[in-house]
Amino acid sequence: MPRSPSRGVVALLLSCVLLLTTAACGGDDTQSASSAATPTSTSTFEQQKLAKTRFVANAGLAAGATYQWIVKPYRAGKFAKGADGRTFALVKAGLAGAFTYNRLKAAVNNAKGDPLLSKAVAPLTAGIESLKELGTKLRKGEVGAADVGAFESVINSVKDAGQSAGAVVVEKVPSTSQLGG
Repeated sequence: MPRSPSRGVVALLLSCVLLLTTAACGGDDTQSASSAATPTSTSTFEQQKLAKTRFVANAGLAAGATYQWIVKPYRAGKFAKGADGRTFALVKAGLAGAFTYNRLKAAVNNAKGDPLLSKAVAPLTAGIESLKELGTKLRKGEVGAADVGAFESVINSVKDAGQSAGAVVVEKVPSTSQLGG
């Protein structure tokens, strides 16, 4: 819904008035602004705690997607030429591969909020980057045992790194709509 130009003008004028009245008050605004921006120890602790929780959630979704739609169908022979439902299994595996890569990248970003977890996960970024093109490879049906093994080994490495930092990753299978979205 488009806004009327008069609303924008009023908002601009109010902003200018507010800015001018604040500047006219005088005093040492820099000290009060810097003290307001300094985080307290409680908020820092909560951010680290949330970082670990988000890491566990994202890594769990990545692990669940990998095992449900890549490893299990591969072991069941769904990716073999002439297999029943091969095309559908490959499309789901391709989506799961892209989803896994996305969630692992998010998990690594979450790990940066926790000092212990960031040290444990830092060596895994190269392995996660290696998964970038495997989603496309899965969708095209050009997947082999090495490709499936790459997904499995990266997931296991992330789970082990999380466990060593006190963040136990539990597999959580995402819904099909989560894969596509």
